[in-house]
Amino acid sequence: MGVTTQFIVNTAQRAIKDGLLASALSGGLMAARGKADTGSAVAPLNAPSQWVHGREAVHREDVTASHTLVGAAIHTASAMLWAGLYETLQARRERRTVTGALVDAAGVAALAAVVDLKLTPERFTPGFQHRLKTESLWMVYGSFALGLALGGLQRRHEAPRVSDLD
Repeated sequence: MGVTTQFIVNTAQRAIKDGLLASALSGGLMAARGKADTGSAVAPLNAPSQWVHGREAVHREDVTASHTLVGAAIHTASAMLWAGLYETLQARRERRTVTGALVDAAGVAALAAVVDLKLTPERFTPGFQHRLKTESLWMVYGSFALGLALGGLQRRHEAPRVSDLD
């Protein structure tokens, strides 16, 4: 396997791990804030399934395979996609630092929020923004950023850098 191919594979593997951690943290906080904001911990987790089921998914408050599992899968896949951008940013740094990890993670989370909530057609938004208060949304995206940063920092001494490819 060539150096460039290996770099891509390594970045993808790290993005999957970081995305899983970011998804777990933000999903857990989403459930907690959903319970506090609307009385339903599962409603914000069901909401992303609107991609498949339409707007009615945003209003589901029960646990179902077709809403909860699909919503969680969409949330997790999205987190892994954003983690790919985070890992690409991290790979461009000479070395991973706590500050760099937090800055990159905050930037990616902020971009994700803008894309999710302002630029995406309504049917393909996360949907959970309709079930959470504004401050809860900030917390969810903040926990997403924290998950990215924590995931990335676990490997700060082993991560290949773009400069290694030259």
